Amino acid sequence: MEYLQQSFSVKFEYKVFFTSGLFELANTGINDFLQADSTSASVKKILFVVDEDVLKATPHLADKIRSYFAIHTAAQLIPEIVLMPGGETVKIDESHFSKMLDVIHQYAIDRHSYVAAIGGGSLLDMVGYAAAVSHRGVKHIRIPTTVLSQNDSGVGVKNSINYFGKKNFLGTFVPPVAVFNDDQFLLTLSDRDYRSGIAEAIKVSLIKDATFFEWLERNTDALVARDMDTMKYLIKRCAELHLNHIAGLDPFEKGSSRPLDFGHWSAHKLEQLTNFKVLHGEAVAMGIALDTVYSNLSGRLTIAETRRVINLIKKIGFEITHPFLEVSGKDSPILIGLQEFREHLGGELTIMLLEQIGVGVEVHEMDAQLIKQAGDALRGEYAGVSVG
Repeated sequence: MEYLQQSFSVKFEYKVFFTSGLFELANTGINDFLQADSTSASVKKILFVVDEDVLKATPHLADKIRSYFAIHTAAQLIPEIVLMPGGETVKIDESHFSKMLDVIHQYAIDRHSYVAAIGGGSLLDMVGYAAAVSHRGVKHIRIPTTVLSQNDSGVGVKNSINYFGKKNFLGTFVPPVAVFNDDQFLLTLSDRDYRSGIAEAIKVSLIKDATFFEWLERNTDALVARDMDTMKYLIKRCAELHLNHIAGLDPFEKGSSRPLDFGHWSAHKLEQLTNFKVLHGEAVAMGIALDTVYSNLSGRLTIAETRRVINLIKKIGFEITHPFLEVSGKDSPILIGLQEFREHLGGELTIMLLEQIGVGVEVHEMDAQLIKQAGDALRGEYAGVSVG
């Protein structure tokens, strides 16, 4: 049998910028980037898509963007600021994705122009997916506005929408051309949304950096009090750990290994079962608690370290379990969620558990009885105000 073979590699490169007051006239950061990124003599356009809730919280944002690009002219601003709903709604309702394709077409946004999204992780996911499939790839700029998106989802390479009732069923692995983390957007968040993003910091510390976990333990009070300097360090360290992981051997997850999804297999199902009334970070915190106790019951993690993890989760202000995480039989929703996670990975189940704080270990099977015992323990012995 004859055949031809081709092999090539493609270099991806992007920067995550940390700033304050991105659209203040004296802040030339985004204009400087647009000038440096020029790849063509043709006119570069930039289209902004903004989360409706962000605009409500910062009512002068649209005017600031227009004033900024009236003075800083590295790209031609599309005058219409496209508004989209925030939260999981924007990924569930296909009409929002269709609208994005319509406006990219309407304003002739080509491969040398930009679609900039300002909002939380869900909006960034959807807009990134629309940009990735338009003209086989329009340049995408992410401007995350939540703790969760600034420290985790917004700095990664994934884009997606939900389909068939399943989270992230449609999507791409396409990096943004740049990410701008503006700390001023964090001031607009409710305490619940602010806290939600801290779950991803706990997650990444547990699987990659014990020193960072100890820092979280020492700085819990400052985080709960919304001390900005403390949060800025958390976001930057999380982003750094995330980017280091992406630079590893499998950035586009061709295999079944997804270490950054620690605590997520049950979290994704919990979000769906509650119709996304439980926020992603809240669900992740409960998923971390479940997998941490499972790690202990399966003989991997010590009881002392398990208590430290549960205690931190609770001190931040998270719940550690939910009725939908209970196992009552083989058809329990959480066990169905485990099977769906297996399918999402491509057949082989790969779950990250803990050997010790800062050290993860991958397993390929989960024991339903131990999952039940872990859930029972979270409702029992770990349910007190403090676990020591």
